[in-house]
Amino acid sequence: MTFTVVTSNKNKAQEVAAFFAGVAEVHHTFLEIPEFRDNDVGVIAKEKARYAWNVLRCPLIVDDTGLFVAALNGFPGPYAAYVLHTIGMEGILRLLEGVKDRSAYFETAIAYADEVGTIRVFRGVVDGTIVFPCGKEGFGYDPIFSVEGRTFAERTLVEKATMSHRGRALAALRRFLVSGEVSEDQTQEPKY
Repeated sequence: MTFTVVTSNKNKAQEVAAFFAGVAEVHHTFLEIPEFRDNDVGVIAKEKARYAWNVLRCPLIVDDTGLFVAALNGFPGPYAAYVLHTIGMEGILRLLEGVKDRSAYFETAIAYADEVGTIRVFRGVVDGTIVFPCGKEGFGYDPIFSVEGRTFAERTLVEKATMSHRGRALAALRRFLVSGEVSEDQTQEPKY
């Protein structure tokens, strides 16, 4: 089994390749994809997959991830990457100064397009807390997102993959690819 990860983020591509080691041959390609807008990361991932499949015409995955912070009414949500590149983790921490409720969750939607362009969406969610930066591993918001008392940046890639939002979505995709088990396109109502 072979598929292509379409992303500009080499770290994501490495995470996916490690997750599917021994199960699938994973290739990585960069493709400039228009930025689709929606409040649902699943809708965004599906549209990105449709665009990528129309260009590449091969089995592929794309993803979209959102960080939803309770005290910020779900902000930055599906705009997490843009917020990270503009105000950064420091900006999120400034917005939360003096706030006691720092609960948040990450949601990843992975859209898989098969060889004929049929698209399925697999989701993963993980609850956590926004904390001051800690740890040196990972990427993105990993240093400030804590689950069970430790940030993702304090965990190895293998450990993170077993519990992260992306890991959970990838596990659902792997179940589908290996056994045909489908728990796709789950409707994820925002918690806040």
